[in-house]
Amino acid sequence: MDSLLQSLAVWVTAQSTWLPLLAFALPIPLLIWGALRADKLPVEAESAVAPETEMVAPETIPEPVPEPGAALEPDGALAPEPAPEPEPAPEPEPAPEPEPVRVSLRDRLTRTQQALVGRLGGLLGAGAVDDAVLEELEAVLFTADLGVKTAESLLDDVRTSARGEPASRVREVLRDGIAAKLASAQSTEPGLQAVGAPHVILVLGVNGSGKTTTIGKLAARYRAAGHSVILGAGDTFRAAAREQLQTWGERAGCDVVVGTDGGDPAAVAFDTVKAARARGIDVALIDTAGRLQTKAPLMEELAKIARVIGKDLPDAPHETLLVLDANTGQNAISQAREFTQAAPVTGLVLTKLDGTAKGGVIVGLADEFGIPVRFVGVGEGVDDLRDFSADEFVDALFG
Repeated sequence: MDSLLQSLAVWVTAQSTWLPLLAFALPIPLLIWGALRADKLPVEAESAVAPETEMVAPETIPEPVPEPGAALEPDGALAPEPAPEPEPAPEPEPAPEPEPVRVSLRDRLTRTQQALVGRLGGLLGAGAVDDAVLEELEAVLFTADLGVKTAESLLDDVRTSARGEPASRVREVLRDGIAAKLASAQSTEPGLQAVGAPHVILVLGVNGSGKTTTIGKLAARYRAAGHSVILGAGDTFRAAAREQLQTWGERAGCDVVVGTDGGDPAAVAFDTVKAARARGIDVALIDTAGRLQTKAPLMEELAKIARVIGKDLPDAPHETLLVLDANTGQNAISQAREFTQAAPVTGLVLTKLDGTAKGGVIVGLADEFGIPVRFVGVGEGVDDLRDFSADEFVDALFG
């Protein structure tokens, strides 16, 4: 044991010379190894430090589960939903229909104006009113369908007030004379009347005068004014007249009382008034057969109708309108004379003024009978059955 310790001491002594060197040199390899490791440290440090902005992995969207009955593509995937259909554009509201333009009476009376006043243009030139001018004026007036009596009256006015005056004075005298005659035929109560319960209107006139059409237009006007109306087809001798009246009744929305073919017109009138009273109708319009004024028995029948109506309803008919066709010219005056003898005519209706040059007959009718002109027909429309205005008529003639 001692020998072993001695050997160890000898060895330690021997090593004491190089151990310090070893202690000095031993850190060098460690420093070198550390330097080599330093090249890798930034990379590792960078990966170890959390980034400023955390990168979140995108969420996994689960596959859609098809609903029962859903459409599938061939590979089993859900078919894309169809794009929604665009909502239909709203239909534009229809533009309101423009109201019909009311044509002036002057435009409707162009032919009459030319036949009467227009012919004065060449006559009334320079110079004074003398016998030659009066002679030419007489020819104009007697061919203007004014009627003999009325033409002579107007000519006398010119002789009295315009002889020796400038020719332009003739126009003024004629205008004043015609205005005065038409004023006598101006209704004191213009427009639609409804004074009875019902208000009964008996309508007379020859065939072709526009009588049935006038009834239809009157019915439409009364209905538009808010009155209830019933029509009586008293022309039992002409089937076309009854059918025409029924057509107007449908248009106006009113009932029509119709008799048998060839039946008693007075019976139809009686039934119409009775039905109107039972139903509380406001207005009863009764048509009559188109009578020729030369047939006295037929004219007597009109008087019978008026009497029968009056028995059921006192004071009826409240109006008896005579419809005259302006195209007949002076013949309308002879018709009016016969009808006024057969029935108490209370008003005149002059039709077809827009298509004739003979409208001057209205002046003769006013002058001879003094019966109010209630309405004038100047066209086919309902609104073309107009209330008569003397001032408007004169203005239409003379401008």
